[in-house]
Amino acid sequence: MTVRSQPGPVRRVGIGGLGTIGLGVAAALSEDLDGLELAAVSARDSAQALERMRKLARPAPIVALEELAELCDVVIECAPPALFSRVAGPAIDAGRVLVPLSVGALLEQWELVERAKQTGARILVPSGAMIGLDGLRAAAEGEIHSVTLITRKPPQALAGAPYLVEEGISLDELDRAVRVFEGSARETARRFPANTNVGAALSLAGIGPDRTRVEVWADPKLRRNTHTVRLVSDSSDFEFTIENRPSDDNPRTGRITAQSVIALLRGMTATLRVGS
Repeated sequence: MTVRSQPGPVRRVGIGGLGTIGLGVAAALSEDLDGLELAAVSARDSAQALERMRKLARPAPIVALEELAELCDVVIECAPPALFSRVAGPAIDAGRVLVPLSVGALLEQWELVERAKQTGARILVPSGAMIGLDGLRAAAEGEIHSVTLITRKPPQALAGAPYLVEEGISLDELDRAVRVFEGSARETARRFPANTNVGAALSLAGIGPDRTRVEVWADPKLRRNTHTVRLVSDSSDFEFTIENRPSDDNPRTGRITAQSVIALLRGMTATLRVGS
């Protein structure tokens, strides 16, 4: 059930990156999100982005990444991690609302959080492919003893990860599940920058990137990315598992990721919002 917002000022939304996630969010904004409008988008391939915009009910202009902060009140970052600072930096400096998907990159550029305190910017991290972040946030108001994330992915979903390349680890012709890495959420974000935004978001909701433990497994029997979280705290112990259905046009991206951004946007203007 959705309770629509009361009439008020319309917030302009910009999207940095028009891949599977960005395009899904753009389509929702183009159709109908109360109190929000798609004001601008940015993409590496401008010609392809223009073609995609033409298919939307209400297209938006295509601009450079750095221009999004000038034109928009809310800037959604869903670009490759290497481009994170080009989206996030100007948004923070301009005092905008930043919605980052490359949460691992945020851990590596924590000075942006400190700068946001000075400029009045806000950083809202969506749940992405991870459920249960509200439970972690609630538990963090007390004492959390431990948080462990076990991520299992098909080998092809981990292909090209810097850690595997540096260590000369090949996942070709793998016939059984293998744990390829274990470490803190911070270490995992550095070694698997395109694969561990889930762990980074989990760590920010709970006990931080250095105390949150992450295991990365390659499992040739899997067809979906699977995440299991185990938490022990003074208020509750819980464990949950999520199996994300892949997007039709990009098997590496779960359908729920774009939906989590849309849900976050709805919550920004909704009269009734459920969940802490």
